[in-house]
Amino acid sequence: MSRPFPRAVLFDLDGTLLDSAPDMLAAINTMRADRGGEPMLLAELRPHVSKGARAMVQAAFPDIDEATREGWIPVFLDRYRSELGRHCGPFEGVEAMLASLEAAGSVWGIVTNKPESLAAPLLPMLGWQDRCKVLIGGDSLPARKPDPLPLRVAAERIGVDPSQCIYVGDDERDIVAARAAGMPSVVALWGYRLSEDDPFAWQGDVLVDQPADLCNAMAWPHCND
Repeated sequence: MSRPFPRAVLFDLDGTLLDSAPDMLAAINTMRADRGGEPMLLAELRPHVSKGARAMVQAAFPDIDEATREGWIPVFLDRYRSELGRHCGPFEGVEAMLASLEAAGSVWGIVTNKPESLAAPLLPMLGWQDRCKVLIGGDSLPARKPDPLPLRVAAERIGVDPSQCIYVGDDERDIVAARAAGMPSVVALWGYRLSEDDPFAWQGDVLVDQPADLCNAMAWPHCND
């Protein structure tokens, strides 16, 4: 007996739906150039992207003291805003996955720790502004992932009980937030991870290699009735 697609799916953004590392790299490399440094390689920055701005600045400037790096966070965000959407794109298979969900009548949205002011402009660039039914950024609410609040609020806004909504993310914080919110979870193995990260230890409900795998309804975790 075939399983239906989930009623609703919430996604992390960077490293899950969007390969945003090239935009981040462009921003980082303008900062390194200002300080006479060589460009950083994409492979060097990619593993840090899902950890946020501080992790990326630390990876780019490991020899700078923490207090100084902290002062550079607004600079990085400003540079990133200038590069927003210029080099990035959905991961291969994401559009097919989203189309499969939509064809099945599922609704989907985004819950990200990226500031909402940086996430929202990407939707029209990607053609998602009418397809994404809810967007919550890291500064949209008093708490952000791994706190479950953003996931619970997103489910409420699309009118679905958390137990009927699946969360997909590439970072341990995503899976922790989903578990606390009472949502089944999918670990996106195609995303950004440090070499020491062990996604099997996160205890997500399913682990998926590629977005295209989620074009099959059977690949999704089961939701409680």
